[in-house]
Amino acid sequence: MRLLAAAGVLVSGAVHLWLWFDGFRAISVIGPAFMVNAVAAVVITALLLLWSHWVPLLLATGFGASTLAAFVISATVGLFGVHERWTGGAVLTAAFAELLAIGASIAALVHEYGVPNRELVRHPLATVHASRS
Repeated sequence: MRLLAAAGVLVSGAVHLWLWFDGFRAISVIGPAFMVNAVAAVVITALLLLWSHWVPLLLATGFGASTLAAFVISATVGLFGVHERWTGGAVLTAAFAELLAIGASIAALVHEYGVPNRELVRHPLATVHASRS
């Protein structure tokens, strides 16, 4: 799952780097954000592959979610003056990659760290009331 999450993050970053070279670098705020996205993708991918900890998985989830959310905002009401559309290979590739990053990193978190047992996660007062009975 980490490998799929890493692939999603890296593809999303590659698309943003390609778009940056394709002219987005000239757009204030969005241009620098695309470059930050590309660099962050490389760093998060390296962390996912080299560090067996939950932090890179959380970073991959946040990366995918925030990048996809920014695009959805730009495709609806606009983001810093940019109004995008859900068309084109780059857009669809990035959206799919971001969904992959989100899904695979959440699946890896659950697989590697599990889901807390409901029996162990109780309200602190529940044990006090139970012991008085």
